[in-house]
Amino acid sequence: MVLIEDHRGTREGLAQLISGSPGFDVAGRYSAGEEALKNIVHDAPNVILTDIGLPGISGIEVVEQIRALLPGTPILVLTVHGEDQLVFDALCRGACGYLLKDIAPARLLESIRELHAGGAPMSPEIARRVVLMLQKFAPPKNEASRMSPRQIEVLQLLAEGHSYKGCAEKLGLSMDTVRFHIRQIYEQLHVHTKSEAVRKAMRSGWIA
Repeated sequence: MVLIEDHRGTREGLAQLISGSPGFDVAGRYSAGEEALKNIVHDAPNVILTDIGLPGISGIEVVEQIRALLPGTPILVLTVHGEDQLVFDALCRGACGYLLKDIAPARLLESIRELHAGGAPMSPEIARRVVLMLQKFAPPKNEASRMSPRQIEVLQLLAEGHSYKGCAEKLGLSMDTVRFHIRQIYEQLHVHTKSEAVRKAMRSGWIA
């Protein structure tokens, strides 16, 4: 993976945490977006972790340019900034997840795994903000749901910011069962990420 973080202590701490965890490797670490954009294609990361409060080119612009360079590589924002407009802009420009820096190390690693597996991890307060923003654009609840009651429950928990593990614990299901429901949801909604599934379900009025 690649790290883009201007604060040296934070950058090195993240690199140590990630490199020291089984199954993880840091291919590049950068303090500014310009430097990252010059090298990121060569680094060939399978996950990108970036701040958005960067010097020089804005982190939002970095996300957009990385998406153009590496359209299939998921981008995870890790920042102290949780303002609605920044969250909205980052997700619209191509970020697949959005975490605040007060996240616990273990949860960060879990989120990176979730992102790599096709998920869209978000801090609970960010997920709530996204839900509220989406509700503003949701159509009237007049379309019949194609989801089963259990799938609706899974979607609702995802919208509230729960991880796959959290959904399993809340519903008393195994992780494999939750993954099965999520695969079925993705197929029925013709989406590829959690954020897309939640957005489409809310616009259709299937979840609140």
